[in-house]
Amino acid sequence: MPKKIWKYNFNIEKYTNAIKDNPSDFKAYNNRGVYLFKTGEYDLSIIDFNKAAELNPSYDAVYVNRGITYLEIKRYDLAIADFTKAVEVNPRNNMAYNNRGFCYLLLGNLEKAELDIKKAVDISPGNIYALNSMAELYAAKNDAEEACEWLKKAIRKGYNDWSYIKTSKTYDNIRNSPCFIEIISKHDSSHPAAAPRKRELP
Repeated sequence: MPKKIWKYNFNIEKYTNAIKDNPSDFKAYNNRGVYLFKTGEYDLSIIDFNKAAELNPSYDAVYVNRGITYLEIKRYDLAIADFTKAVEVNPRNNMAYNNRGFCYLLLGNLEKAELDIKKAVDISPGNIYALNSMAELYAAKNDAEEACEWLKKAIRKGYNDWSYIKTSKTYDNIRNSPCFIEIISKHDSSHPAAAPRKRELP
């Protein structure tokens, strides 16, 4: 069994035991849901997120996590509903704004996407995921130079999901632009053996 999967299963067992000890522990349900997501058990993770939300309806993190799960299985309507709920519970939840904006971007609603992603950056200027989303937004607008500037900001702040950058369709519009090619080539020359990393729940 790969080390990472073993770690995820270990944590699933840990939170299962915590739930047995305290069936009202909403954070244990949320955390187990996160690790179930990481192992690809999306249906089971949603069940845990549902229980966490039932136990504590004001826990905004669980709506973000369930929304990311719905996003992963392309249930954008349910994902948007969850991110909206998270914002209602906590208007300063920058990841809820970012993720809802990303959903709108995937659906082609660039106006709503821009409002949400910019709100995420306003709340947390150093949020590397929101900075990357800004790059994707401008890529969708066919503005390669602006997209590259935001992508470079994200990278400088620590965004390093190069597998995503190199393969995501959100960058297809600018993939052949000189600035994007330069960003990729600089990474390839400095990290020839860099391992790809999949975007995950926190």
